[in-house]
Amino acid sequence: MELFRDVQTVLANPILAAVWQILMAIIAFFIARAIGKRLIKSSFSKMEAKKEGARGRTQTLEKISISVLSYTLIFLLVAFVAEAVGLPLGPLLAGAGIVGLAIGFGAQGVVSDVVTGFFLLLEKQLEVEDYVTASGIDGIVEEVGLRTTHIRGFDGTLHFIPNRNIDNVDNHSRGNMRALVDIALPADKDVEHVLSVVKEAVEGFSHPALKEGPDVLGVQSVDLYSSVVRIIARTENMQQWGVERELRALIKHALYENASQQDEDA
Repeated sequence: MELFRDVQTVLANPILAAVWQILMAIIAFFIARAIGKRLIKSSFSKMEAKKEGARGRTQTLEKISISVLSYTLIFLLVAFVAEAVGLPLGPLLAGAGIVGLAIGFGAQGVVSDVVTGFFLLLEKQLEVEDYVTASGIDGIVEEVGLRTTHIRGFDGTLHFIPNRNIDNVDNHSRGNMRALVDIALPADKDVEHVLSVVKEAVEGFSHPALKEGPDVLGVQSVDLYSSVVRIIARTENMQQWGVERELRALIKHALYENASQQDEDA
């Protein structure tokens, strides 16, 4: 009872009551933020465990969600403290609106970067380790941040692209990839004979990353000086270049052996 009377006495004093309310608001802020962060982290951990999102994307979305939660709670805390000390919220909100408008005009690019980056991740347009073409840059995605996307070019250059500059994304890492080999032949070569040699050569071709083929499509193009024979195959993601190199080496060896055999027969 004495403790209850002491609390009543404290709350009867306007200054002490305001301090008490502010203290309770701060405690509530930290409790709400801790619970909110735990729930957000738990949700994204479950999403990652179920393989519903890549690690890079889920981590970035988790950070964005925690930031939004923190800013919302901070705003509520400031509003409650202002009310507790007797400051009118109307002028404060109006002033905050004017300041926010000024900052917004000065930081349009930053806001655009953040919003674009959020939707790039949310819509799964690209993920870490994807092979993409974005803003005219080809390479492997190393990081998708709130403001910039980092793409490592095949020459080793690391490109930092502001998210607002990514107006379209070509993602080459969704599904199997195509290995394509074109063989240029002199115009006087017997194309039918070459096709039979190439088909025989690729019949027994195998590779750990090979999913389908290889198939000899036939003559792709013809001009006065050459004919082009095309071979395609389906491979695992990012393995198409290795398959193409091995196919070229195999076909070159087969054509060389055939030419040598013809010379011996002649």
